[in-house]
Amino acid sequence: MKVNGVELCVETFGDPAGPPVLLVGVTMLSWPGELCEALAGRYVVRYDLRDTGQSTYADPDAPAYDLRDLVTDASELLKALGLGRTHIAGIGVGGFIAQLLALDHPDQVASLTLVSTRPVAPGPVDPDLPDHDPEVMGRLFGRPAPDWTDRSNVVDYMIGSARLLSGSAGFTEQDARATAEAVFDRAGRTGAAQRASHLGTTFAAIDCRPRWRERLGDITAPTLVIHGEEDPFFPLGNGVALAAEILGATLLTLPGIGPGVPRVTWPVVVAALLRHTS
Repeated sequence: MKVNGVELCVETFGDPAGPPVLLVGVTMLSWPGELCEALAGRYVVRYDLRDTGQSTYADPDAPAYDLRDLVTDASELLKALGLGRTHIAGIGVGGFIAQLLALDHPDQVASLTLVSTRPVAPGPVDPDLPDHDPEVMGRLFGRPAPDWTDRSNVVDYMIGSARLLSGSAGFTEQDARATAEAVFDRAGRTGAAQRASHLGTTFAAIDCRPRWRERLGDITAPTLVIHGEEDPFFPLGNGVALAAEILGATLLTLPGIGPGVPRVTWPVVVAALLRHTS
């Protein structure tokens, strides 16, 4: 679908007459298909960001757009699909887009769900926020980088990443393998395209200014914050801060879980999303 001058690959689930839910991640696979299907009665939309999955590729290592352009992409996508006020859910760095969509386009946002994200962009964190766990990050990035054009090499690398990040209760090799294989098979064949699709590295290259944390109190959409208690990438304190600074927000913590919403969390997460998007 062409919006804001780029082609975005979009997938929908459910009845178009149901309450619309836009899921934002790095690629559409940041939100598993089975989880999307479990959101019964909702019209679920997921998509690939620029330079990931099957959306427009330019240069993932040196993008000529900024974070606000990605927010505009999401806003224009809702318009192109003919959706009115929509429930927005952002996961990881997709949570940056979700927060700014709620701030800059409040008339399009029926509710906001923020999963495994934080209130500041990539780079140094504010003094009161926990940064990436240094021990886990050392083990994660101390490994040799894979050949990003080699499927088996990338899949093994991403399984290793999932094992390090997933917390004591969130890792299953079968799901980690299936996700890595699916992301690889959908992404462009260059190493940069694969790296961006698997890791969201474009977010480290784009301009994310100006800050938005100081504006969080202006969010009017009902907000649910979901965060794993053992997330080493964006530790739990980031979710606590989001829930404290967004008026009326609810915090749902996931014991034993790292980033994202692994299969073991689906009964709780799906129930919470269904309540929040009713």
